[in-house]
Amino acid sequence: MTVGMKRIAYIFSVLVVALIAANAQAADKPLTVVELYTSQGCSSCPPADAYLGKLAERDDILALSLHVDYWDYIGWKDKFAFPANTVRQRAYARNLGMGYVYTPQMVVQGMAHTTGSNKDTVENLINDLRGAKRLDVEVTHAGDALNIKIPGGTFDNEDARILVAAFDSKHVTDVQRGENAGRDLAYYNVVRDMVDIGVWSGDALSLKVTEQQIEMTGRNGCAVLVQSTKTGRILGAAKVMFPPQS
Repeated sequence: MTVGMKRIAYIFSVLVVALIAANAQAADKPLTVVELYTSQGCSSCPPADAYLGKLAERDDILALSLHVDYWDYIGWKDKFAFPANTVRQRAYARNLGMGYVYTPQMVVQGMAHTTGSNKDTVENLINDLRGAKRLDVEVTHAGDALNIKIPGGTFDNEDARILVAAFDSKHVTDVQRGENAGRDLAYYNVVRDMVDIGVWSGDALSLKVTEQQIEMTGRNGCAVLVQSTKTGRILGAAKVMFPPQS
């Protein structure tokens, strides 16, 4: 092997090691959950939807878009809206001491909220809550099933529900009526289904979730949330992306 070839091989090996280290570092980052409550019928939501798309690109954020149905009456029915999303948002309103719900609302780690287009405040909340104690949840995808591991731990004697959300990475919708009529709007990490698969009470758990429990076919990924039944805060989270479909 010539000196030039040895140098190329050395550089290549350094790049490979750096890439492996970077991927390991990214995988080790705890996820901060940011939920956007939005609607295609809300004229003030598009900037927040676009911002969520930027958050979805970050390896330290689990960004989820949950479309609510209470704006459907003003002329455009949001095809991604589910009553369950509205119920979830109203639960946050109770836990966070609010007497109302609104869009666009971003809820960070189940612990704080702000207007979804207020980037500076959202970033401050993400930074403030990054150090909150959390479980190291793991999820992998094999065949038609998810394998979930949740370690043991204590959180002020808090029980938690284990939620699995199936989402699509991106949708673009031609909104034809309502406040956003005539606009092509993009949405990111759109939750298409969320199911409650059990309770975490402090003991280590290993769970398997199948297509019979949540529809994964046609989705781009799934998120796992371990959420306190007492306060609504997210105790741990993980996500897995599915291979591209042929």
